Amino acid sequence: MADNELTIIGNLTREPELRFTTGGTATCSFGVAVNRRYQQNGEWVDAPTQFFNVTVWGAQGENCNTYLSKGRPVAIDGRLDWREWEAKDGSKRQTVEIVAEQVQFLGSR
Repeated sequence: MADNELTIIGNLTREPELRFTTGGTATCSFGVAVNRRYQQNGEWVDAPTQFFNVTVWGAQGENCNTYLSKGRPVAIDGRLDWREWEAKDGSKRQTVEIVAEQVQFLGSR
C-alpha cells in the first residue's frame, strides 16, 4: 500500500449529493458510518462508530448518485484529503475527507 491509501467498509449516513464543477465534471458526496468490533480480555467490544465524509469524482460519482442510498453498505478505497478555508465570518475552517478512488456497492439495493 502506498502512502495515504485507505480502505473502509460502512453504511451511507445520508443520500448522495451530486454536483458539477463549472467545467462539467461530476462530484458526488455522501457520509459513511464505520463500525468496529474487537476482542479485549476475551470479550467482544463495540468501538464507537466513526463517521467520514466521502467525495467521488467523474462517472463513478454519477453511478454512486444513481445506485446508492442512505443505509446502503459500501467498500471504499481512497485517500485522505485535508482542506482549509476561511468562513464568511472570517474564521479559519478545516476538514479531512476521503476522496474515493473506487467504490464497491455491497448488499442489495
